[in-house]
Amino acid sequence: MLVVLQAVLGFDNLLYISLESKRAPADKQSYVRKLGIGLAVFLRIALLFGLVNLIQYVDLEIFGFKIGDVAEGYFNLHSLIVLGGGIFILYTAVKEIFHMMSPIEEDINDSEKGKKSVGSVIAWIVLMNLVFSFDSILSAMALTDVFVVMATAIIIGGILMIWLADKVAYFLQKNRLYEVLGLFILFIVGIMLISEGGELAHIHLFGNPIEKMSKTTFYFVIGVLIVIDIVQGRYQKKLMTLQHKRYNEKNP
Repeated sequence: MLVVLQAVLGFDNLLYISLESKRAPADKQSYVRKLGIGLAVFLRIALLFGLVNLIQYVDLEIFGFKIGDVAEGYFNLHSLIVLGGGIFILYTAVKEIFHMMSPIEEDINDSEKGKKSVGSVIAWIVLMNLVFSFDSILSAMALTDVFVVMATAIIIGGILMIWLADKVAYFLQKNRLYEVLGLFILFIVGIMLISEGGELAHIHLFGNPIEKMSKTTFYFVIGVLIVIDIVQGRYQKKLMTLQHKRYNEKNP
């Protein structure tokens, strides 16, 4: 059950890793993905050990705020980690979406400028892997209190991610149009994490509490996006075929 949980909750993480690794030099991208996930697995186990022993401190209030009748809430360590990760992922998705819409000349120049060092990409992959793993570890702790069982599930999940990382990245590379779909999925992941962080921080806006997006809603939205992408792709092919047929009829 824990391995399945790691696999299901790790989908968005795998997508981020595939997109982030593109910032490394082309010949190092596979190495970056594998090493980043490998390091993250060890840090996940360390995080698991820390949470097992310090779980009572995770939800302690660090500081609160109140802005008249507009907003109020209080932050704990859990909410800050989830909010920070959500904001960063949302920023990354929006930036890449705007980058896709930039002129061709600007896109060519930015593709060279946008490259990062191998160490920098690995660091971001490890950091965001820990952000994504926070909830999966807490969910695992709700299913069992045996550390060895949870650590084994994390290791198996990490091995599966290493095996799938190159396949996902290769698929996106060969099907560039799906990058748009991937970025919008990442955008929704950011919204989901921000809403979850807002609920953990007990934030109220105009007297209304922020409620997190459920996993059911998340996967339903992803399913709708995939269906839209498939229908749009087939309709576009139909239009291109029709235009080609009319052109041949006019120019026999």
